[in-house]
Amino acid sequence: MSQLSDNLARIRDSIAAAAERSGRTPDSITLVGVTKSVGAETARELVEAGCLDLGEGRPQELWSKQAALADLPVRWHLIGHLQRNKVERTLPLVSLIHSVDSLRLLRAIDAAAEAIERAVPVLLEVNVSGDAAKHGFSIEVTPERFDEAQLCKRVEIRGLMAMAGLDDDVTRAGRDFRCLHELREQLRARPGGSVLDELSMGMSGDFEAAIEEGATIVRIGTALFEGITK
Repeated sequence: MSQLSDNLARIRDSIAAAAERSGRTPDSITLVGVTKSVGAETARELVEAGCLDLGEGRPQELWSKQAALADLPVRWHLIGHLQRNKVERTLPLVSLIHSVDSLRLLRAIDAAAEAIERAVPVLLEVNVSGDAAKHGFSIEVTPERFDEAQLCKRVEIRGLMAMAGLDDDVTRAGRDFRCLHELREQLRARPGGSVLDELSMGMSGDFEAAIEEGATIVRIGTALFEGITK
């Protein structure tokens, strides 16, 4: 627990410093602890250390850990690819879906949300780097997809999500994050765009650059669990 608490404190200090450099306050940035590489007990320790927002990349892992940690006030984030056949089971468990990457998925979420009479907040995933291995809408098509999303009754588009390129270049990552921020500002000028408050971008190796470019949510796993037996 001591190592995990130390890691969490160090990351929060880095978030605060990056926030200050970008003229913002630390509480304007949400740290999502990504628990996909650790078991439920380690995830529990992270929550008990004070990180209440947890993220999973696979719906099945989210289902499992949510059940194991149901006694804790966790806000669950689905940050990885969501298949349409897993939407119905996932929706009641999550606070935010970061990774809506197709109109078919958006409509499936809307239908499932209508069935349970619940509004579901989501982010549109954008492939800002252009990497073929990544999911997400292209930059060029995102405005059109955002307009089409306004037809959904139960889905609430809260912002955008992206990952930087795969080459571990922090300078390039900064450009990718800046691109997402600029795209969000363009969308804010469209009908319904005023609600686009969130930018989910930045992971263990580049979250400070993401914050400096406007991230409101950072998704951190590796740095949180450094030195911890998983």
